[in-house]
Amino acid sequence: MLDDPINRAMVEVINHIGHVMGKRTIAEFVETPQIEQALLDIGVDYAQGYLIERPQLFTFDSLRRPVRPQPLLFRAPGTFR
Repeated sequence: MLDDPINRAMVEVINHIGHVMGKRTIAEFVETPQIEQALLDIGVDYAQGYLIERPQLFTFDSLRRPVRPQPLLFRAPGTFR
């Protein structure tokens, strides 16, 4: 998306259509701070990807993970707004 204007235009249009329909949008494959910033500029509502959290085994103990500082752009993991 960062290097291809057509990909960025697709993300912008899909995000816009979702918002016109009253929906919140989620971006996948958010792996770098540069992609995160571009999505913030576009107005995407949520994000998922390796920048947010790496996949992990779902167990009872994984629900009680240690508290760590959140990225400054997020109120909750993957939340832009």
